[in-house]
Amino acid sequence: MHADQLDVTTEIVAALVRQQFPRWSGETIRPLASTGTVNAIFRIGTDLSARFPLRLADPAETLAVLEQEARASAELAHVSRFPAPEPVALGEPGAGYPMPWSVQTWLPGTVATDADPSGSAAFAEDLAAFIASLRGAETRGRLFSGEGRGGILAHHDDWMAECFEHSTELLDVPRLRQLWSHFRELPRTSADVMSHGDLIPGNVLVAEGRLSGVLDTGGFAAADPALDLVAAWHLLQSGPRDVLRRALACDDLEWERGKAWAFQQAMGAVWYYVVSNPAMSRMGRRTLDRILASMQ
Repeated sequence: MHADQLDVTTEIVAALVRQQFPRWSGETIRPLASTGTVNAIFRIGTDLSARFPLRLADPAETLAVLEQEARASAELAHVSRFPAPEPVALGEPGAGYPMPWSVQTWLPGTVATDADPSGSAAFAEDLAAFIASLRGAETRGRLFSGEGRGGILAHHDDWMAECFEHSTELLDVPRLRQLWSHFRELPRTSADVMSHGDLIPGNVLVAEGRLSGVLDTGGFAAADPALDLVAAWHLLQSGPRDVLRRALACDDLEWERGKAWAFQQAMGAVWYYVVSNPAMSRMGRRTLDRILASMQ
């Protein structure tokens, strides 16, 4: 998926586990098929999963990021009304793999990419309850960090210009440019709340049509309250989407800003992953289709 992507094999992972965590050396190591774009994921036995950054970066800086993600994951797991992975250990470079890596608890369930819950009002209610539980967590004075989504929409103009340029053969770019010109002007009026930050289908677990767990929780941080509303567009059809909106009592401005963050994320997904991660590209297209349908 990336020009600088690292090769992570079962043999490398088994060697790292054997060298650094011998207590798990007898466990079966299995790679997991995933639409994720940041980490290669391997199961260790039945109770653990290991995450290996896919892109080469400074190891010390990456370790600091993994340590912060572990703290964030532990905090989210404490406040969430639904299961979330908990940090277990951090690994070091070795066995031909040049980066630090992480181990966390394994959660059962099927990702929403594979078990589509988009038509379920009950799932929408669960999703709203999860978002509400995060919003209710103490920010302890924390504010949006300034990186990624969750701050000021217009700060993403350069990225959106790049997305439009790369999407001319894929999407109705003139219409989408008009939408962004509307979205980027939406004002911010409410204070930061704690947010998951990336509620896409691959990060949500489903069991029997209900929300059973949430993954990729290391981005738990303060952000625009509208940020987690991307889930309404990535995960839900129109009827359940309305259920989620009512459950969270979203006003018109917050709802539009949630739509704007979903639009920003989807635009990047469509072109960037069209060849390397088709499932992620399809998710982006579906989200854009839902947003466009809602504007008619």
